[in-house]
This record gives sequence, C-alpha cells and structure tokens, in this order.
Amino acid sequence: MPPTNNVTRLLDARGIPYAAHELPNEKLSGLEAAAHLGVEPAAMFKTIVALRADGGKPVLALVAADAEVDLKALGKVLGAAKLSAASQAQAEQLTGLQTGGISPLALIGKGLDVVVDASAEEFATMYVSGGQRGLNLSLAPKDLLALTRARTAAISR
Repeated sequence: MPPTNNVTRLLDARGIPYAAHELPNEKLSGLEAAAHLGVEPAAMFKTIVALRADGGKPVLALVAADAEVDLKALGKVLGAAKLSAASQAQAEQLTGLQTGGISPLALIGKGLDVVVDASAEEFATMYVSGGQRGLNLSLAPKDLLALTRARTAAISR
C-alpha cells in the first residue's frame, strides 16, 4: 500500500481522482522513476526549482523527465528578467521538501508560481512527485493545473 501524506489526503478530500505509486525511498531522477513505473518518460514530470535574480519567491517548473527546463522561456512567461536553477540544497531549503519529493501539490498556498510545460496537456494522465521521496502520483493534468493554479507554457527543450 503506497504511503499516505498531506498531498494524498488533500486529493481525497477534494475528490480528485489519482493513483499513488511507490518508488524506492531514495532520490531518483525523472527518467529512473519513469523506468521503475514502466511509464513513458514524456508523461513523467519532474519539478525544477528556479530562483529569481531579484530574490523574489522561487518558481516551480514542471517539465517532462526526458526534457530540460528552458530558463529563458520560463522567465518570459513570468516576466522575470533572469532565472537560475536552484541547487539541490537551495531547493530543499526553500521548499522544505527533499529533492526527489518536491511537488507543487505539497506547496499549495505557499505563494509560489507554478508553470507546467504545455506538453502535459497532451496526456490524459501525468505523473508527478507525491510530496515525498518514494511516492509518485498520477492524475489528470487539468486537476493538477486547477489545484496549483499553474500556468502552462512551452518551457522545455
């Protein structure tokens, strides 16, 4: 039985359909998580924490496991002059979550901008971190977008 946490309780409380998938309780790359679950890498989304040059709130960018975030494109979407990718330590400190478990679903209400690569809309189901290492969730992109108030844009390469 996959673990239960604040994210799964939130989804249950809101009546959002999802499936929970267990992964090894270690930091896996998006490609490793996709392979472990037998999922197409393009449907597995990793969360990248980006930092604003002006010191404003960090940004969560979700891109497919087989892609890289395009920081210039992400900056354009947000009207931010310059963004940089957070280091592992910075991402963990800013989100309070371990890398491999950073999820926009665990950070709802924290005031972070969330941008999901437009490729997510091609799938009926997308896979994202469940807010802790060892837990991945699959759900409809429209549900993730609505819950997190995320924008979609072409932000990967």
